[in-house]
Amino acid sequence: MGEGEPVILVADDHPMVRAAIRGAVAHGHPGAHLMECGSLDEVQRCLADRGDRVDLVLLDLNMPGSHGLLGLFLLLANHPAVPVAVVSATEGPAVIRQALACGAAGYLPKSLPMEGIAAAVDVMLAGEVYVPDAAAGAGPVPAAEADLVARIASLSPQQTRVLALVAEGKLNKQISHALGLAEQTVKQHVSLVFRKIGVSNRTQAAALLARLGIQLSPTAEG
Repeated sequence: MGEGEPVILVADDHPMVRAAIRGAVAHGHPGAHLMECGSLDEVQRCLADRGDRVDLVLLDLNMPGSHGLLGLFLLLANHPAVPVAVVSATEGPAVIRQALACGAAGYLPKSLPMEGIAAAVDVMLAGEVYVPDAAAGAGPVPAAEADLVARIASLSPQQTRVLALVAEGKLNKQISHALGLAEQTVKQHVSLVFRKIGVSNRTQAAALLARLGIQLSPTAEG
């Protein structure tokens, strides 16, 4: 890796997709240092170790642990200085606008050719937001969804982690074990998270977050 070359993390659970994205990035930045992760947990560990050196994360929303846009929120909450771009096979204009409203540094459809991905990476490394042509005509995110995005974005990193574990269907006792917190503390976190996003239980949270494509298990209350 040459001095001054970017450090880019490619996060996707399919090795062939990672290889294709890696090749496209290297096409425009042959000296870039490229890292790969196959799950959101791997991404978080990598950023915890080297986040201060990562210039850009290319994140697949559908890999294990991501829960759609909740994975994006989690990374942005824990590493606000690291630009995170969404890479997805979904190309609907409304979905793209939604991801950008959530704070993504860009949205890269997987159908982009190699040159297109390289150009998009150039835009984002320059500190700008990459908006694909597919987003044209989508219009702004509806006010209700924009308000929900703002409420989720207002969660602290710890609260976002709690919401991510709730999204996995974990009970308070399981969240307590995962985060090393007292169960009563977890219960307080869950209550505060629900209050911030405007719901009173997991069932209501599931319905609300489904607007952003976030699948949250409603199997347990409290």
